[in-house]
Amino acid sequence: MPLKERIGKLKGGMGREWVILAASVLIASLIWFLTQLSNVYTGTISVPVVAQCNIDGHRGTSSNTVIVSARCRTDGFRLVREHSRKEKRVVTVAFDRGDMRRTGPETFCVIGGAKNSYIGQFFGEGTTVEAFITDTLRFVFPSEKHKKVPIEVPRSIHCRSQYMLSGPFRVSPDSVTVYGTDEILDGIEKITSARIVMTDLHSSQHGILKLEEIPGVRMSHEEVSYEIPVSRYVELRTEVPLEVWNVPAGHQLQVYPTTASVVMRCAFPLQKDPVASFKLYIDYRDFSESLSGRCAPRTLRLPSGVLEYHVEPEVFDCVELR
Repeated sequence: MPLKERIGKLKGGMGREWVILAASVLIASLIWFLTQLSNVYTGTISVPVVAQCNIDGHRGTSSNTVIVSARCRTDGFRLVREHSRKEKRVVTVAFDRGDMRRTGPETFCVIGGAKNSYIGQFFGEGTTVEAFITDTLRFVFPSEKHKKVPIEVPRSIHCRSQYMLSGPFRVSPDSVTVYGTDEILDGIEKITSARIVMTDLHSSQHGILKLEEIPGVRMSHEEVSYEIPVSRYVELRTEVPLEVWNVPAGHQLQVYPTTASVVMRCAFPLQKDPVASFKLYIDYRDFSESLSGRCAPRTLRLPSGVLEYHVEPEVFDCVELR
């Protein structure tokens, strides 16, 4: 083989080897670089934060943005990404009202350890804060036109036989603050929730209800919780003598009839007999204010376990003896 051809083949083989070598070095460098970035480092991370909070009489979102900075431990990818961004993404953080301290008519601050509850929202999961650089987060929540109105829950509730409501229907909160223009607010007297329809109840119930939406109105709550206490009961019937209370010295009041028939509905099972401690009385002050001399009996307090009671007759004839 001529010398020229042998030199050409040698050069071609060496060229391919150099290409392979260069590619290998490049791939190894890339793997090393990615491996290094996956390690955990300490660095400063800063994020612009807008606050959301339910503060009566104020807008739900802060009008200003606060830069929150901290020394953080996180992977190298995150640090490189944060420092390479020209414009940082604004983070909206929902703060608990209890962590907001009022420092002015429209200014509220988050200070001290309260910030620790929001590290995940500030910097994302997988980031550990060694120390906050920003000490106080000061947000401005402009005032808004508002009014507080009650919540009405339309409902149809029926219990199974031998069961009854053992207390009042409860909704929490029982009122809501609404925000809007004067024209809209003037026409709002209450906020209605979704309707509850329950039949054959034989145990206590609780749940969440959505509030009706009104165009152009923001509300401090979008939903409420409710509780329906239900208990099994037994009926007890007894005769109770009528007592007379608060009679002035030198006066005497006679009541007819002298006893009342009482039906008590008591939570089952009975812890103790309520009959012995159930008392009915006629208050002399009710008699003195009555035009007919007929008075309804009172009870000082219901014995434990008594859910409701019914007295027969409902009113008694009273005669003052001098």
